[in-house]
Amino acid sequence: MISIVWFLVGIGLLLAELHSAAFYAVFLGAGAFAAGILAFVVPDSAIWVQALVACAVAAIGVVLVRPRFATRFIHSAGGTASRGVHGGFVGEHALATDPIGDELHPGHVRLAGESWLAVSDDGSEIGGDSSVIVTAVRGTTLVVRPAG
Repeated sequence: MISIVWFLVGIGLLLAELHSAAFYAVFLGAGAFAAGILAFVVPDSAIWVQALVACAVAAIGVVLVRPRFATRFIHSAGGTASRGVHGGFVGEHALATDPIGDELHPGHVRLAGESWLAVSDDGSEIGGDSSVIVTAVRGTTLVVRPAG
C-alpha cells in the first residue's frame, strides 16, 4: 500500500515539473519512485528508510545530474547558460510583447520562455513586437534597448 503512495507522489511531482521546468521536481519524483520500488520489493522496510532512499536519490539528482541537464536544455532552446540567477540575460535578444518605456512606464519582454518586466535603458519608448537586447538586470526587471 505504501508503495502506491510513493508512486502517486512521484507522478504528482513529475506533473508539477511540467509546469515549472526548473528541474527540481523531476529529481524529487525520481526519489519518490525509488522509495516506491523499495517499498514494493521490501514491503517490511521502515518508512524512514524509504524516505532516506527518496532523499538520497533526489539529492544525487539535484547535485550531479541537474546542472548538466539544465545546461543542455538551455543550449537546445537557443539560450546561454551562466552562473547567477539572471546574469546570463545581459546581451540576450528578447521580444517586446507590449510598449516599453522608463521606470514609470514599464512593459514586458519574452525571454527564455517567460515574460519579464522591462524598462528602456534610455527612457525612450520601444514599441510592442520589437526585438530588443538586454543591457542590464535590476532585480527581476530587465533593462533593454532596441536591437539594431
